[in-house]
Amino acid sequence: MADHPPRLAISLVMLLALATLWGASYSFIKIGVETIPPVTLIAARTLIAGGLLLVILRMRGLRLPTDGRNTRRFLIQACLNSVLPFTLVAWGEQHVDAGLAVILNSLTPVFAFLINALVTRHEAVTGPKIFGVAAGLAGICLVVGPAALAGFGTMLTAQLAIVLAAVAYGAAVTFGRTFRDLDPMMPAAGSLIWGAAILIPVSLVVDQPWTLAPSQESMLALLALSVFSTALAFVIYFTLLQRLGSVGTTAQAYLRVPIGVGIGIVFLGEVPQPSAWLGLVFVVVSVVAMTLPAGRRLRAA
Repeated sequence: MADHPPRLAISLVMLLALATLWGASYSFIKIGVETIPPVTLIAARTLIAGGLLLVILRMRGLRLPTDGRNTRRFLIQACLNSVLPFTLVAWGEQHVDAGLAVILNSLTPVFAFLINALVTRHEAVTGPKIFGVAAGLAGICLVVGPAALAGFGTMLTAQLAIVLAAVAYGAAVTFGRTFRDLDPMMPAAGSLIWGAAILIPVSLVVDQPWTLAPSQESMLALLALSVFSTALAFVIYFTLLQRLGSVGTTAQAYLRVPIGVGIGIVFLGEVPQPSAWLGLVFVVVSVVAMTLPAGRRLRAA
């Protein structure tokens, strides 16, 4: 099918918007955890964003399935795609810059490939993919290395927590293949709602949110994180899947890395170390190698 320039231009703007929204989420989290504990921040994020997606599904005339099989799938996806990674990133960002979190957490394609290659074995092992894995692991070493040399402390633990979040996202990508029988927005809404159901009781027991006094900045960051970087971002994401297909949409994966780091520099005054800049280069190269199939180009559907 021939490209339609106006449609493609709109799709590319949406792609840039998606990369910006997801890149900005790390700065929103950094501001949020200043006065809101990680579990409570993420419980609120999943509840607000999941509720908004449910409203959108209802406007589209769709309802989440509530049978046992789908409920189990939503619960598993909730743990892999929101409860574990969201909370690990939020906890980690109490101790590391948003820019570093962006870099370390952008290696989801690497871990998704490793899980597919070693466990499910339904993805071909190619030269570019192996190169991407090597570049990604080198990027992790460059970013985490200085903290590791300083000894096993809070900084290293926080960075490893964010890497573990990327592993969870990789597992979520693999498990997400089981949702091919549902509208693609349903797993997002279902996993967020069930994520909230898991996290809210934990928040009530651990953080006692009624005793907290969050700042206005943290509350605004929470709202922006929930409404824009989660709910709106998912709507754009699934719209792009229909307009550009999965190959074109993966371009946001390597766009959001420099965008996220840049947002942290401009708005939070972060100054990445030289090793982080070099790690950023390796991570971008890795994600490009893992997500850009040879011989394919961006096309409008």
